[in-house]
Amino acid sequence: MQANPILQPAAPWYKHRWPWFLMIGPVLVLVGGAVMGWLATSRPDAMVVGDYYKQGKAINQELRRDRVASAMELVFEAAHEPQQGRITGSLASHGKPLVAPFHIRLAHPTQPERDRVLEALPDAHGRFATAAPGLEPTHWQVVVEGGGEGGAWRLAGSWSPARDRVLRIRAD
Repeated sequence: MQANPILQPAAPWYKHRWPWFLMIGPVLVLVGGAVMGWLATSRPDAMVVGDYYKQGKAINQELRRDRVASAMELVFEAAHEPQQGRITGSLASHGKPLVAPFHIRLAHPTQPERDRVLEALPDAHGRFATAAPGLEPTHWQVVVEGGGEGGAWRLAGSWSPARDRVLRIRAD
Protein backbone atom coordinates (compact mmCIF):
# COMPACT_ATOMS: atom_id res chain seq x y z
CA MET A 1 0.00 0.00 0.00
CA GLN A 2 1.32 3.43 -0.95
CA ALA A 3 1.23 6.55 1.24
CA ASN A 4 -1.35 9.10 0.19
CA PRO A 5 0.53 12.17 -1.20
CA ILE A 6 -2.33 14.49 -0.20
CA LEU A 7 -2.02 13.80 3.52
CA GLN A 8 1.52 15.05 4.15
CA PRO A 9 2.38 16.37 7.62
CA ALA A 10 2.04 20.17 7.87
CA ALA A 11 5.12 22.30 8.51
CA PRO A 12 5.33 24.08 11.89
CA TRP A 13 3.61 27.49 12.10
CA TYR A 14 6.82 29.51 12.17
CA LYS A 15 7.81 28.19 8.74
CA HIS A 16 4.77 29.76 7.10
CA ARG A 17 4.70 33.36 5.81
CA TRP A 18 1.21 34.39 6.93
CA PRO A 19 1.68 34.32 10.72
CA TRP A 20 4.76 36.56 10.37
CA PHE A 21 2.98 38.89 7.96
CA LEU A 22 0.04 39.22 10.37
CA MET A 23 2.38 39.99 13.30
CA ILE A 24 4.08 42.92 11.55
CA GLY A 25 1.25 45.39 12.33
CA PRO A 26 1.04 44.80 16.10
CA VAL A 27 4.84 44.79 16.43
CA LEU A 28 5.08 48.15 14.63
CA VAL A 29 2.38 49.58 16.91
CA LEU A 30 4.30 48.43 20.01
CA VAL A 31 7.57 49.93 18.74
CA GLY A 32 5.86 53.22 17.77
CA GLY A 33 4.13 53.40 21.15
CA ALA A 34 7.43 52.85 22.96
CA VAL A 35 9.10 55.63 20.93
CA MET A 36 6.20 58.04 21.59
CA GLY A 37 6.26 57.19 25.30
CA TRP A 38 9.99 57.87 25.46
CA LEU A 39 9.54 61.21 23.64
CA ALA A 40 6.71 62.24 25.96
CA THR A 41 8.67 61.53 29.13
CA SER A 42 12.09 62.76 28.03
CA ARG A 43 11.03 66.21 26.75
CA PRO A 44 9.41 68.81 29.03
CA ASP A 45 6.19 70.45 27.96
CA ALA A 46 7.27 74.07 27.52
CA MET A 47 3.75 75.29 26.77
CA VAL A 48 2.39 74.74 30.28
CA VAL A 49 3.26 77.34 32.90
CA GLY A 50 2.80 77.01 36.62
CA ASP A 51 1.89 80.63 37.32
CA TYR A 52 -0.79 81.07 34.65
CA TYR A 53 -2.86 83.39 36.87
CA LYS A 54 0.08 85.74 37.40
CA GLN A 55 0.83 85.73 33.68
CA GLY A 56 -2.81 86.44 32.91
CA LYS A 57 -2.73 89.50 35.16
CA ALA A 58 0.45 90.66 33.43
CA ILE A 59 -1.35 90.86 30.08
CA ASN A 60 -2.77 94.27 31.06
CA GLN A 61 0.75 95.60 31.59
CA GLU A 62 1.78 94.22 28.19
CA LEU A 63 -1.13 96.05 26.55
CA ARG A 64 -0.11 99.28 28.31
CA ARG A 65 3.38 98.95 26.82
CA ASP A 66 1.88 98.40 23.36
CA ARG A 67 -0.20 101.58 23.75
CA VAL A 68 2.93 103.55 24.72
CA ALA A 69 4.67 102.27 21.55
CA SER A 70 1.65 103.36 19.48
CA ALA A 71 1.69 106.83 21.06
CA MET A 72 5.40 107.11 20.22
CA GLU A 73 4.70 105.91 16.62
CA LEU A 74 7.61 103.47 16.84
CA VAL A 75 8.94 101.79 13.70
CA PHE A 76 11.52 99.01 14.01
CA GLU A 77 13.47 97.63 11.05
CA ALA A 78 16.05 94.87 11.18
CA ALA A 79 17.95 92.69 8.72
CA HIS A 80 19.83 89.47 9.36
CA GLU A 81 23.33 89.25 7.90
CA PRO A 82 24.24 85.55 8.25
CA GLN A 83 27.77 85.92 6.82
CA GLN A 84 28.70 88.46 9.51
CA GLY A 85 26.57 86.76 12.18
CA ARG A 86 24.71 89.92 13.15
CA ILE A 87 21.43 91.79 12.99
CA THR A 88 21.45 95.40 11.82
CA GLY A 89 18.66 97.92 11.65
CA SER A 90 17.08 101.05 13.05
CA LEU A 91 14.43 102.26 15.45
CA ALA A 92 12.49 105.50 14.92
CA SER A 93 9.91 107.43 16.93
CA HIS A 94 7.68 110.01 15.20
CA GLY A 95 9.91 109.61 12.14
CA LYS A 96 13.08 110.55 14.04
CA PRO A 97 15.84 108.13 15.12
CA LEU A 98 15.58 106.75 18.64
CA VAL A 99 19.05 106.53 20.16
CA ALA A 100 18.24 104.93 23.54
CA PRO A 101 19.38 101.32 24.12
CA PHE A 102 16.75 98.58 23.81
CA HIS A 103 16.42 94.78 23.86
CA ILE A 104 15.48 92.43 21.05
CA ARG A 105 14.01 89.16 22.32
CA LEU A 106 13.95 86.28 19.86
CA ALA A 107 11.74 83.39 20.97
CA HIS A 108 12.31 80.03 19.28
CA PRO A 109 9.02 78.43 18.19
CA THR A 110 9.56 75.05 19.86
CA GLN A 111 12.67 75.08 22.06
CA PRO A 112 12.78 77.72 24.81
CA GLU A 113 16.44 76.99 25.56
CA ARG A 114 17.29 78.51 22.14
CA ASP A 115 15.62 81.86 22.94
CA ARG A 116 17.90 84.88 22.70
CA VAL A 117 18.00 88.37 24.17
CA LEU A 118 20.10 90.83 22.19
CA GLU A 119 21.20 94.24 23.45
CA ALA A 120 20.96 96.97 20.81
CA LEU A 121 22.90 100.21 21.25
CA PRO A 122 21.94 102.62 18.44
CA ASP A 123 24.31 105.29 17.19
CA ALA A 124 23.42 108.98 16.76
CA HIS A 125 21.51 108.15 13.57
CA GLY A 126 19.43 105.43 15.25
CA ARG A 127 21.26 102.58 13.47
CA PHE A 128 22.35 99.53 15.44
CA ALA A 129 24.27 96.31 14.86
CA THR A 130 24.19 93.46 17.35
CA ALA A 131 25.85 90.05 17.25
CA ALA A 132 23.59 87.08 16.48
CA PRO A 133 25.91 84.24 15.44
CA GLY A 134 24.30 81.00 14.33
CA LEU A 135 20.78 82.40 14.12
CA GLU A 136 18.62 79.54 12.86
CA PRO A 137 16.48 80.11 9.76
CA THR A 138 13.25 79.36 11.63
CA HIS A 139 10.10 81.32 12.44
CA TRP A 140 11.04 83.55 15.40
CA GLN A 141 8.69 85.51 17.64
CA VAL A 142 10.32 88.93 18.06
CA VAL A 143 9.73 91.36 20.92
CA VAL A 144 11.53 94.70 20.88
CA GLU A 145 11.33 96.55 24.18
CA GLY A 146 12.94 99.52 25.80
CA GLY A 147 12.44 102.61 27.85
CA GLY A 148 14.23 101.74 31.07
CA GLU A 149 13.97 98.94 33.60
CA GLY A 150 11.03 96.64 32.85
CA GLY A 151 10.47 98.30 29.48
CA ALA A 152 8.14 101.26 29.03
CA TRP A 153 7.25 100.30 25.45
CA ARG A 154 7.04 97.10 23.42
CA LEU A 155 6.79 96.06 19.78
CA ALA A 156 6.00 92.48 18.82
CA GLY A 157 5.98 90.53 15.58
CA SER A 158 7.15 87.36 13.91
CA TRP A 159 10.03 86.85 11.52
CA SER A 160 11.51 84.13 9.32
CA PRO A 161 15.02 85.35 8.36
CA ALA A 162 15.34 82.71 5.63
CA ARG A 163 12.15 83.90 3.91
CA ASP A 164 12.10 87.63 4.78
CA ARG A 165 15.51 89.26 4.94
CA VAL A 166 14.09 92.43 6.49
CA LEU A 167 11.79 92.59 9.50
CA ARG A 168 9.58 95.67 9.86
CA ILE A 169 7.36 96.24 12.89
CA ARG A 170 5.21 99.34 13.10
CA ALA A 171 3.28 100.20 16.27
CA ASP A 172 -0.42 100.49 15.57
